[in-house]
Amino acid sequence: MTCRSGIRLIIRCLASLFALVVMHGCTTLTPSATVKGPGHGVSTEEALKLAMTWASQAPTLHNIDAQTNAWMRCAVLAHDAMASDQASTREAAASLATSCSRWYIDTLAQGDVIDVRAGHALLGHRIVRVEFRGLPESLGDHVWLESSGQVSVEIFGGVRHRHDGFGVPLVAFAPTCTNRPVCALYPPEGIFRPATFWLEGAPDGAHKGEEPVFVLQYSVTQPDDQVGTQIYRLADDLSAPYAQLIEHSNLRRLGWWGLIGGTAVGHRAGVFLLDDYDPTKTPIIMIHGLASSPRIWARLSNAIMGDPQLHKRYQIWHVVYQTNAPLLIERYRVQTYLDTTWKRVDPDGTAPARKGDVLIGHSLGGVIARLLCAQSVPALWSAAFTVPFESLHDNDQDLALLRDIFEFAPYPGIDEEIFMAAPQHGSPAAGYWYGRIAQSLAWEEVPELAGLRRVAKENPNAIQIELLRDFRLGHLSSLTSLLPDEPVTKVDSQLLPVAGVRYHTIAGVLPGRKPPGDGFVPLSSALIPGAASTLIVQSDHQVPNNAQAIAAVLDILRHHDTTP
Repeated sequence: MTCRSGIRLIIRCLASLFALVVMHGCTTLTPSATVKGPGHGVSTEEALKLAMTWASQAPTLHNIDAQTNAWMRCAVLAHDAMASDQASTREAAASLATSCSRWYIDTLAQGDVIDVRAGHALLGHRIVRVEFRGLPESLGDHVWLESSGQVSVEIFGGVRHRHDGFGVPLVAFAPTCTNRPVCALYPPEGIFRPATFWLEGAPDGAHKGEEPVFVLQYSVTQPDDQVGTQIYRLADDLSAPYAQLIEHSNLRRLGWWGLIGGTAVGHRAGVFLLDDYDPTKTPIIMIHGLASSPRIWARLSNAIMGDPQLHKRYQIWHVVYQTNAPLLIERYRVQTYLDTTWKRVDPDGTAPARKGDVLIGHSLGGVIARLLCAQSVPALWSAAFTVPFESLHDNDQDLALLRDIFEFAPYPGIDEEIFMAAPQHGSPAAGYWYGRIAQSLAWEEVPELAGLRRVAKENPNAIQIELLRDFRLGHLSSLTSLLPDEPVTKVDSQLLPVAGVRYHTIAGVLPGRKPPGDGFVPLSSALIPGAASTLIVQSDHQVPNNAQAIAAVLDILRHHDTTP
């Protein structure tokens, strides 16, 4: 017999002796005592009594390690007691197991985050086995943990989607991965996911000291814990991880800088996934507006992820783009971001997620969304040029870009759209004094305009006279695209989604506003014919934050047919 085997035998003998003493009525424990749960000689009722004793002693201990050890023993014993056939015992045990697990991790953290890896770990001077049960792949095997209760949800208007139950809701955080193509689609701020934590004993037959198990489970896909024959619904907090992601992001500032030529948001531009990519779930692709960012979708995204049925069906994709370019260039950019995303997640083009997708656009993003599902017509080309494309001469790269910008087809896979406060017929605010100041700045740092200038220089007689000066100077921007009398705007505002794409309009109006509108978009500009539904809410331009508008979007999504 080895020395280690001998030590194990002594520990097991002491544990058995202790269990016999307990079963004869002694329930007074000391921090150095060793106990075994059900399946190791102690009934569920006795395990609950022992757990309660540890819980009563833990606060009196002055040593942090002794406290964490006591809370651990309480949590493990109470979890074992959850297998009881008696309803009263099960209820008390689940409540105590949750409380002791919470006290354990709070005592361990001491107000800081906890760093854990899957496998055996030393926590609070005690070896535990850390198990990740169903945690998203994006987190890897190394995470930092924070109590979800410490995370503010003010960004969601105070709406927190959480469920009571067994376990302790946490936020699991990890740096964004770099070892797979899909990693480029996760926010650079990091990966934030909900995890439910509890402690339990090692299963029967475990080896190597039978360490307690530190469980982290993903309640979104595994919402229950089974103890014996009993099933327990897990507690979770689905809002806290998303709120933490937003808290770590600087996109609000970058959105404004992106309008006036700041390049940082351009480097950040693309499609970003809030959840791990799932080839079976329908993407909801959200496109923000002028000088904005995905923060505008905070309340709506929180509502979708907080609805179990919707979260089961949909995955949320946020588009980030620099909002200083003319409308048709912005459409082209967003299309390239979507193309890049699909190449990364579904290079073969066979995923069910490719069909039945939903586009939601706010403000300028709503106009881009409409054009993504439209077919360009000769009138659009004629609004800018006086000759056919084939008559132009310049380098092949500039001409190819020009054709991609002005000649387009509906983006495949999208069959429903929601436009929120979208200036489909332009906005007179773009011509006000503050709009003109922004225009003078917004055209800077638009690389695509350099190609247009070269085309205009090489083909001076091919450009419509109204646009020739702007083409030569490059003085075109997202704001000039919103001027109602701008020639191209007049044409592209008439391009509606093609047959087979349902679309809905949600617009805001402010009391007493003449003409009616949200302060930026007139109601007459937001409304377009052929909409499957139209909703007008009392709101300023921030319509995606309106509770009535959010409820309407959720209802549309519930009735959306995602069947391939």
